[in-house]
Amino acid sequence: MNTKTAGLLILAILISFFGGFYLANTLNRSELEAIRGAKNPPANSLQNEAEETLSPEEIQQKLAEADANPGNVQFQRSLGMALYRYASMKQDGKLLTDVARLLTRVNERNPADREVEITLGNLYFDIGYFQKDNENLKKAQQFYQKILAKTPEDVDVRTDYALTYFLQNPPEYDKAVSEFQRSLETNPKHEKTLRFLIQTLLKQEKTREAESYLARLKEVDPNTPSLSDIQAQMKRDENNSAQ
Repeated sequence: MNTKTAGLLILAILISFFGGFYLANTLNRSELEAIRGAKNPPANSLQNEAEETLSPEEIQQKLAEADANPGNVQFQRSLGMALYRYASMKQDGKLLTDVARLLTRVNERNPADREVEITLGNLYFDIGYFQKDNENLKKAQQFYQKILAKTPEDVDVRTDYALTYFLQNPPEYDKAVSEFQRSLETNPKHEKTLRFLIQTLLKQEKTREAESYLARLKEVDPNTPSLSDIQAQMKRDENNSAQ
């Protein structure tokens, strides 16, 4: 792996962990060594890499290199996974589409690679969400369905699967609720599932059911920032109903 590729991968991974953590706490040593190809990278070198910017020319150069070497599956995978995190943070639909091309090659060569399969589902979810596009949400559903057929207890995947029905136009709230409830059968305390199940029920004007799940959410995390938003939404709905 050359220096530019190492820089690209490191920057993308660093961006995926943004939030004020020190580098030593966000990247494990084995991942760093694999990316940089060095046993003991200088402590300040990662900070310098993170401060660099990725120009469109650099990204296109790497994509062209991947397209010219489609048989190099590891390169497609490493570049695709890193660029996915970068493109999602930037909400760059065009780059996400390019990344899909890379990771589709990997998935076709190695359909057992679960991480790539999940990433492809998430990638199409992101494109569908950013662009308000049903077609890509449907593609996300297809990948999530494949994953859930093998691991039906995966709450994170099932919750995202449910969200595709919540977000599509027109939404299919009944299907979303059904999948959210299946997630809670596996993990009754899954906060993300509870939050979006409440929102879906409110969309259906099922306030009493929403309130029961809101009580559960309060037990799970009484300090979650989403509580105030949900309670404000419920108050608005009550006021609208009273008018």
